[in-house]
Amino acid sequence: MGKTRTRWPVSTYSRVVSGASGRVLVVDDSKVIRQLIRVNLELEGFEVVTASDGAECLEVVHQVRPDLVTLDVVMPRLDGLRTAARLRADPLTRDLPLAIISACTPYEVEAGLDVGVDAFLGKPFEPAELIAVVRKLIEGREGRLERVPRPHKHERSA
Repeated sequence: MGKTRTRWPVSTYSRVVSGASGRVLVVDDSKVIRQLIRVNLELEGFEVVTASDGAECLEVVHQVRPDLVTLDVVMPRLDGLRTAARLRADPLTRDLPLAIISACTPYEVEAGLDVGVDAFLGKPFEPAELIAVVRKLIEGREGRLERVPRPHKHERSA
């Protein structure tokens, strides 16, 4: 199967990889970081689609139908935490594994857990750590039927 280009209504990058291990939507406002993540994942057999911010992610996620979304926290238009919250609120994407790849503050980690982010990877990251997180989340998705909703802060027991 040869390489094909898919045209989306927004500027995303997609490369079809024969026998791919899964499709990852990489969302980061830094072109360099998007390319770094893309190259590392493609070397491991993943198909990668990119978006430059949360708003673009929400525009393409239903067309792309990824197995996992990676999100930066600080992005223009729509940040990673609000994007994660919107993905969790959508019945079609609520069970989609989400990984934050960012230099997170403790507040951002707590906020991410509250909206249902599955994993955090700090920047700068080791490529092996990135691959391990992505594999774990995609393989976990295959065995998971439904996400168990997390209680909101005010519902948690002390």
